[in-house]
Amino acid sequence: MGNSILVVEDDVQVAKSLSDLLSRDFKVSVAYSAESALEILSENDFDLVLCDLKLPGMSGLDLLRKVKSLGINTPFVVLTAFGDIPTAVEAMKLGAVDFIRKGETSPDELITRIRDIIEDKYEFEFIAGSEVMKNLAALARKIAKTDSTVLIMGESGVGKEVLARYIHKYSPRAHKPFLAVNMSAIPDTLLEAELFGYEKGAFTGAEKRKLGKFELASGGTILLDEIGDMPLHLQPKILRVIQEKKIERLGQGSVNSVSVDVRVISTTNKDLENLVKEGKFREDLYYRLSVIPIKIPPLRERKEDIPYLTDYFFRKLGRKYGVEIVWDKDFLSKLFEYDWPGNVRELYNVLERAFILSWSGQKNVKVLPENIIFSTSDLISAL
Repeated sequence: MGNSILVVEDDVQVAKSLSDLLSRDFKVSVAYSAESALEILSENDFDLVLCDLKLPGMSGLDLLRKVKSLGINTPFVVLTAFGDIPTAVEAMKLGAVDFIRKGETSPDELITRIRDIIEDKYEFEFIAGSEVMKNLAALARKIAKTDSTVLIMGESGVGKEVLARYIHKYSPRAHKPFLAVNMSAIPDTLLEAELFGYEKGAFTGAEKRKLGKFELASGGTILLDEIGDMPLHLQPKILRVIQEKKIERLGQGSVNSVSVDVRVISTTNKDLENLVKEGKFREDLYYRLSVIPIKIPPLRERKEDIPYLTDYFFRKLGRKYGVEIVWDKDFLSKLFEYDWPGNVRELYNVLERAFILSWSGQKNVKVLPENIIFSTSDLISAL
């Protein structure tokens, strides 16, 4: 047991039943309202949120919207009653990963589905078929033993966060937290509080102390995703964390700064050197972040990886849906003909689409080449 779940359910009896059931396999916390859940989520990290759609005050959908607006990427599963399917579909559009119907899912099935979702969250196989990626994997395992900062560069969808998790997995910090913060997903006005936390009364609405991501990740690794989007006014504070291993919560004096032990890995799809020249990124921070720079090449430059990635993704889809997926050389030849502007992320979307179009409910699925005839605009709109 170790994965943590937040159950959000206003019915005390239902909440207790869920807590008793899930506590066999997971660490469970309970919130009886969306407002309470939001407060808990702002102070703690969970592996999954299981949330009823019908709640007093703020609804489950409203909670999901708020959570996403704050850049909290915890997998969100909604509980629905009979007749709530349209609302559940809306929740999926907002970013929920699954919905479960009350009274129609057995205890064993519920635990299995939750475990599968959590495993998907932490599944970060680094697939390396080409020589360049094999060398990159070997380099990652080597630098994992150190605490040096790492800057991972590459186009969107090449697998920068996958590599960051791979480095953490092979590091002495592997048993400690790995927290990712997306610089482009959190509004500038909230980003500082998200990173460094705040004291009670630091600003209007700060009713109690909140720990930031650097404190929560202490002992482990923090990923500053898309660091090129970090606003200039926050960059000196990041520099101080790296140099001095100390942070200050908002509303806290420098005399009471907090020591943190965290490894910093950053990713970017932008040219930071050009941003430095343009005055949009601090030069001293750039050099601090890029002690070990790594560039992941786009998929079009390493098409030898396509068969390995295809096999991996189809096995993953097969496990998810309980089927066996087969394909042939004609199918692969279609994949090799395309340049993959969306990289590995786009490849996965194409493979999932091909599988869905080929599947008619049987346990064996033969994926056909005609099911991956696509246009670039169709694929990019699906990302």
